[in-house]
Amino acid sequence: MSLRAQRSNLNRRILSSATSLTLNLDAKSECRYCNALMESGQQPILPKLFSRASAAQRLIAAGIFLFIVAGFLLGWLMGHFHFTIYPFPCGFKQRYNLPCPTCGMTTAVIAFARGDIADAFFTQPAAGFLCTLAIVIAFFAFLIAVFGVYSSSIERHLASLKLRYIFAALFLIFAAGWAVTLARAIAQNSGS
Repeated sequence: MSLRAQRSNLNRRILSSATSLTLNLDAKSECRYCNALMESGQQPILPKLFSRASAAQRLIAAGIFLFIVAGFLLGWLMGHFHFTIYPFPCGFKQRYNLPCPTCGMTTAVIAFARGDIADAFFTQPAAGFLCTLAIVIAFFAFLIAVFGVYSSSIERHLASLKLRYIFAALFLIFAAGWAVTLARAIAQNSGS
């Protein structure tokens, strides 16, 4: 018998025994059987939904959470006791009679901290959006700090972000907020 015929015969025997073996197994066992025969590099890699956070990651998350909570507490106190961080009038607004890109930010953050979210978005939409983003970040930081678990998919997305994209997004948020407050100020100036 030639070498080619021997190989063909051997392949037929392997296939028939593998077929009879897999026919007797359910789908899960068949998958386990296939994975056991595969080398480690060939096995499918399934992403984990959650991962354990290290002690350093938990401390960083706790710091982020406390920083955001302290910022909103400061905003609430500023609204409650009626004091401001910057007591001087806006130079841009005095010179051009139009709001600057950050006009209304402090007022919007104070309104958000008081719980008046609609007023925060009306006063300065960019500040309302950034406060909402801060609340979401604080929520996930709290989960990481307390439970020690974080979402691997969020980590993968954040790791793929480039710093220039973050700055571009922040610029667009501020520009959109300024466009809204600028349009409102122009409408008020032309109406009076």
